[in-house]
Amino acid sequence: MNTAIVHIDCATDSIPEVAEALAALDGVSEVYSVAGNVDLIAIVRVAKFEDIAEVIAGKISKTEGVLNTESHIAFRAYSKHDLEDAFAIGLPDAD
Repeated sequence: MNTAIVHIDCATDSIPEVAEALAALDGVSEVYSVAGNVDLIAIVRVAKFEDIAEVIAGKISKTEGVLNTESHIAFRAYSKHDLEDAFAIGLPDAD
């Protein structure tokens, strides 16, 4: 799985509408409304690396209300959740 994190500036009066439109796009797994220098952050997850450009340049950037994007390609994922799954052997939790 190839992942990109996309910072998105959008028209302030349409943040919820833009977020919902982006979340509906194929290849976009999550959209977060955030505080800080950008309005939204989208997580793009695609099977083929080449599809990242299609999702970001072909869909996200062309969504009405999106003013600017800045993309970050993920090299490797580190997650507590992934580690828990890797070490789970199917036994019930001991309480």
